[in-house]
Amino acid sequence: MSDGFTDHEASIRRLERLSWLLDSAVRLPGGFRVGVDGIIGLVPGIGDLIGAGLSSYIILEAARMKLPAGVLARMGLNVLLELGIGIIPLFGDLFDFAFKANRRNVRLMTDYLKHKRG
Repeated sequence: MSDGFTDHEASIRRLERLSWLLDSAVRLPGGFRVGVDGIIGLVPGIGDLIGAGLSSYIILEAARMKLPAGVLARMGLNVLLELGIGIIPLFGDLFDFAFKANRRNVRLMTDYLKHKRG
């Protein structure tokens, strides 16, 4: 008998790597980590939109795994929050570096899939 988590293990590993790249791949002095999403977000005007597009891929994959609408909505709100606050000069960039919507969304997805089998 299969469960939701093991059915999607390869996709989950791929999405975990993507979320790490987007949110935590670059170590700064002092040990704080930022990702490509936050760096792209520094580009005025379009950077945050590009980051939101990359983040949306994780939500698309979660939808393909048939996660419930409530989980998908929460994931979407995380991305919208990061986008909405991210457009505010300086404060938004700092928020984007700290909030890590992609890591949060992969955690929401894996938590749901692990509890679904229980």
